[in-house]
Amino acid sequence: MEYGDAMNTIEKQQCRFFLLRYAPDAVKNEFVNVGLVLLPEAGGAELRFTRDWSRVRCLDPQADVELLEAIEADLREKLLEMNGDRDFILRKIQDQFSNALQPSEYKACLAESPTAEADELARLYLERSRRRQPRELGARQAIYHRMREKFENAAVWQVMRREIRVADFTRIGDPLKIDCGYAANATVKMFHALPLLGDVNAAKVLAFTFPRLAEGIRKAEGARAELTAVVEDNLESSDEAVGFALETLEQQSIRVAPLREMSVIAATAARELRLM
Repeated sequence: MEYGDAMNTIEKQQCRFFLLRYAPDAVKNEFVNVGLVLLPEAGGAELRFTRDWSRVRCLDPQADVELLEAIEADLREKLLEMNGDRDFILRKIQDQFSNALQPSEYKACLAESPTAEADELARLYLERSRRRQPRELGARQAIYHRMREKFENAAVWQVMRREIRVADFTRIGDPLKIDCGYAANATVKMFHALPLLGDVNAAKVLAFTFPRLAEGIRKAEGARAELTAVVEDNLESSDEAVGFALETLEQQSIRVAPLREMSVIAATAARELRLM
């Protein structure tokens, strides 16, 4: 028998799987798939959880992502203890996690490799669709979520100011909100996701606004203001539009930090906030 023929005769395993859904409002019955449990007939279990919480935050801006991540770790331990007892697994999930997660109905599938099948199902059910918003909005959201993730990893996101209303310090009607910030050493340090590739208008708006914002913070809080624009990695300053944006920001004393610097920025925030 040829090798290819032998591969074609590999027997597929009967498996069942169910999804774990985050549903914050039982009345609305709206949910987001955040996890998947695959159970082969032969025993054992495969668990997959999302690594992109943006859909959860879109459904519920107040979602406790840290709790959901803790549930994942707890569930992974329990699945090892249960050794594929599917009825027991389902009862445990319903009993212990029903306030945060809801299991879907079982679905059947055939798999040559339960591990590979779980990976493929996770891509199908848990990952965000690649077709989305206009590039500018999508680019800013990508930077914002990476920035937020680094602050969350440093355990400072929950104590930071978020969506700082510029109108509170300038004049009524200004729609701009700065993503986040914190006060330390008589300085308000702010951070804002700012994509520069393809459109520099947002940089011009930020540069126009910051001097007025800084003056408003000085008068209202007696503090100095610093603003960091968090931008894409590997920008080419030789690009005329990007070069113009960087120069415009620099002229207004706005620091520019690529995403690769966020770990250091978040660690600094954690150190400074611990001293408060």
